[in-house]
Amino acid sequence: MLYALVAIAVLIGGALAYAATRPDHFRLERSMMIAAPPERIQPLIADFRQWPRWSPWEEKDPSMTRTLSGADSGVGAVYGWSGNGKVGTGRMEILSAEPRAVAIQLDFLKPFEAHNRAEFTLVPGPEGTRVTWAMSGPQPFMAKLMSLVFDMERMVGPDFEAGLAKLKRQAEG
Repeated sequence: MLYALVAIAVLIGGALAYAATRPDHFRLERSMMIAAPPERIQPLIADFRQWPRWSPWEEKDPSMTRTLSGADSGVGAVYGWSGNGKVGTGRMEILSAEPRAVAIQLDFLKPFEAHNRAEFTLVPGPEGTRVTWAMSGPQPFMAKLMSLVFDMERMVGPDFEAGLAKLKRQAEG
């Protein structure tokens, strides 16, 4: 019995020590080529009133409540939401809206608190515009520990891909 308790303590200690070595910040991103110029794509991102047309989270809770405030679009536009466990509760505010980049402060309140930054970059090319959607933020110890079980890339990456695919359909349509 004592050996089993020692073994469990060693495993837990090992997991805690390994989690402590994880990076203090995270970043995940996805990109997609969209056959449209940046000036057709950027307004879909910089205007929260357009997000229901392409945001991947709109389908996860069609009955979530949304609150728009601040500027109509661009810097100072605010989007608040409250929904089921799949979308949680939070707030976004556009910090900058340039012709080829949009930066958003992203504050999650439920199911857990997190303060991240979302960035969209639009790089024109011969086939259209490469749109990159990235999210980054601090990774405190509890998030490091959770990352041993829950992989952010697998949890959020597919949503970014789905959102970019819907954004592509909107911009190209």
